[in-house]
Amino acid sequence: MPPGDFKVLDPSTHQVIFVHPKIKNSHQAVLSAWQRQAQGWQRLYFVSAVIGRNGLALPGEKKEGDGKTPSGIYPLGPAFGYAAVLDTGLEYRQATDSDFWVDDVRSMQYNQWVNGQPQAGSFERMRRADNLYQYGIVIGYNTQPIVPGAGSAIFMHVWRRYDSSTAGCVAINQRNLRKILRWLNAKEKPVIMME
Repeated sequence: MPPGDFKVLDPSTHQVIFVHPKIKNSHQAVLSAWQRQAQGWQRLYFVSAVIGRNGLALPGEKKEGDGKTPSGIYPLGPAFGYAAVLDTGLEYRQATDSDFWVDDVRSMQYNQWVNGQPQAGSFERMRRADNLYQYGIVIGYNTQPIVPGAGSAIFMHVWRRYDSSTAGCVAINQRNLRKILRWLNAKEKPVIMME
């Protein structure tokens, strides 16, 4: 049975990634993938995941730098990674050494992907040396509108390992992430639900 909250989803949404901490305030979580079928929602698989080091932020309480993953329902995409092309049904953007994501709350580019030197005092590289962003998906949190200080750079990406938390993203192992990327399709209006 799908989580009861699926009833609030838009009828056009046919794919859901559902993320739930194993215990309250834990960074260890379970991620499940759901597809809407003619007979209802079907769970395709579930895998281990990690979230922010301080667990989930309640709706409306996420703040920049708090180490929490925002709870709620958000659109997925585009996908991103280091390769020129990627096997996914999502829009895809290659991350190069010239790509950055701005987390400076004072910048006009806050919570945006920027190509070229950002006009900001703080940002992160989209092509990381540790390969955590070798495969990833942008989670559409705090994007329309962008609220300065409400949190930035929320992605689904490759984890370091199961016992290592994130700064606020959702992370899983590389093999499972590639499987999800192949499954997701922008035409299915995919979302992520975190609660």
